[in-house]
Amino acid sequence: MRKVVFGINVSSDGFYGHTGMVVDDDLHQYFTDFLKQSDQILYGRITYDLMVPFWPDVAKNKSMSSVSNEFADVFTSLGKILFSHTVTKVTDPNTTIATRSLEEEVKFLKKQVGKDICVGSLSIASQLSSLGLIDEYRFVIHPVIVGQGPKLFSDHSLKTTVRLDLIDTKTFSSGNIAHHYKTRREN
Repeated sequence: MRKVVFGINVSSDGFYGHTGMVVDDDLHQYFTDFLKQSDQILYGRITYDLMVPFWPDVAKNKSMSSVSNEFADVFTSLGKILFSHTVTKVTDPNTTIATRSLEEEVKFLKKQVGKDICVGSLSIASQLSSLGLIDEYRFVIHPVIVGQGPKLFSDHSLKTTVRLDLIDTKTFSSGNIAHHYKTRREN
């Protein structure tokens, strides 16, 4: 069965915006390698609007560093499933608007043949965590304190604790530290 994996940047004080984050080629390479293990990304409208058309435009124009351009190419090639109550049409050819509930869609996707399924939005990750449908988490902690911004579970509360087992860590020269966890499944 396919895995659902949530990967995201987070400040040292627990905020998930992009303010003050240390974004460099090492970080883009980390997320490029992460995305290469997937063939789909799940998005809510807000994060989707931040990513598309920005990264497809970078892929088309090759307007950033070679590492960032590779990230853009990989990102653009992935299937994107958008969960939105307001969007009825998209122009990106690799985006599909979900017609099932989040839970139904993810359970369906997990049974399909393919690579991992990424989660690209805080709201989607919060909901899937509450449903017990995320198999792995990748948190890249940045050495910054930003004091404000979006938080995980700010819109959707977690009903039960999710226990995680550490798979790996990676320290970047920037001071970023990536923590890779798998969800502990109680038998």
